[in-house]
Amino acid sequence: MKLGIYGGTFDPVHLGHLILAETVREQLGLDEVWFVPAFQNPHKQGGPTTPPKARMEMLRFALAGNPFFRLEEMEIKRKGTSFTYETLQEIHQEKPDDELFLLIGADSLTDFPSWREPETILELAQVVAVNRGRDSAVVPEGLGAEKVTILSMPAIDVSATDIRRRCAERESIRYLTPRSVELFIEASQLYSSPETGTVTM
Repeated sequence: MKLGIYGGTFDPVHLGHLILAETVREQLGLDEVWFVPAFQNPHKQGGPTTPPKARMEMLRFALAGNPFFRLEEMEIKRKGTSFTYETLQEIHQEKPDDELFLLIGADSLTDFPSWREPETILELAQVVAVNRGRDSAVVPEGLGAEKVTILSMPAIDVSATDIRRRCAERESIRYLTPRSVELFIEASQLYSSPETGTVTM
């Protein structure tokens, strides 16, 4: 099976995430894409993050009805800092015959060599870097271009940071995230300040 692995904080999940995943699934013929929310993103240490239960609930709403998308909770269950190489090792042990594809934004390629054990990641998965509209992907020297696939997706100017800001300032987030996620955010009174998810779940 060709399996896409898409990690991140997803705080909150938005249409940009979903379009990226669908673009890769379609262009590479993936059988499934697993969304793997981080317990603690190593690239966002110290910053407030909405509790895992709420972030997973938003993902469940967003992925509902798509048989190719799946929520995987392994990083939440593992707790601690969520390192990609550990997640890929766990999936490879569970599914040793599957071909793994790691989905990232093209902007993440620059920092990829500084990730924890990038060599292990490249041994376990094909890295798929996705240009988001006007972004451009540059494979860092020495990374191994044969292990990196560059794709492009339609330009969509939406980010989780902007959604949190809009919620804090009582601006509309309609059409930036699935309607079910929007209603969950409203009902749970998430994001009372731009960088904080305030919910007791």
